[in-house]
Amino acid sequence: MNAPYRHRHPSPPLSESVAKVCSCRIRLRRARRSPLFPLLVLALAWPPGNIFAQASVEGYVALPKTHSAPVQIKRYEIVAKGGILSTNPPVAVVYLEGPFAPAARPQTESVAQKDMEFVPTLLPVQTGTRVEFPNLDDVYHNIFSYSPAKRFDLGRYRQDERPVPSVVFDVPGLVVLRCDIHEHMRGLILVLATPHFVLTDADGHYRLNGLPAGHYVLKAWLNSRTTLERSLDLQDGVVLRVDFP
Repeated sequence: MNAPYRHRHPSPPLSESVAKVCSCRIRLRRARRSPLFPLLVLALAWPPGNIFAQASVEGYVALPKTHSAPVQIKRYEIVAKGGILSTNPPVAVVYLEGPFAPAARPQTESVAQKDMEFVPTLLPVQTGTRVEFPNLDDVYHNIFSYSPAKRFDLGRYRQDERPVPSVVFDVPGLVVLRCDIHEHMRGLILVLATPHFVLTDADGHYRLNGLPAGHYVLKAWLNSRTTLERSLDLQDGVVLRVDFP
């Protein structure tokens, strides 16, 4: 018995198939040139419902009053009172504490020496960050620290020193920067085991975006002796208000 006849659709001409492939490649090239292409790739790779659904937290930190200090110390924005180091004018570092993984790629920040002061005066960084210390003055500097979180001494170097002296900060804690040549110079590096941190503005307002959902502790660093904290639960797509009165 003969097998039943099956109708087969005729295949498109080879020239038509080649034309379709070329058309798709042209569209792909055009899409790659678009600034939105990385977002498209991220959206396709991300699990449904999670893209742009991260949490945020904002609020206010009651900052201390401006310290009364000698003019010379005020100029360099770090004041010491009773062994406590803080910025002047006051500012806070707000950060989310949790079991976060280390940075996927090494990060690099900078604390310059300019006009005989550290710029910025206070720098928060994630553990593992390399900080460069470029000298922008026409004199020698010698940056060092005896802090438990990081002890180092860069030695004396000039403006044209290459490579720029740098240090990797791999232990959480507060690092006090000094200059062995100019004793009045002081700076602070706050090393944090989290990628989620921000400096408040001069009025104490802050906002953290792109946070993962879950239970965490939110902290506000005010000075070398005072860190406030609040427990919180973050939900995707929700902006939480947390104040530190």
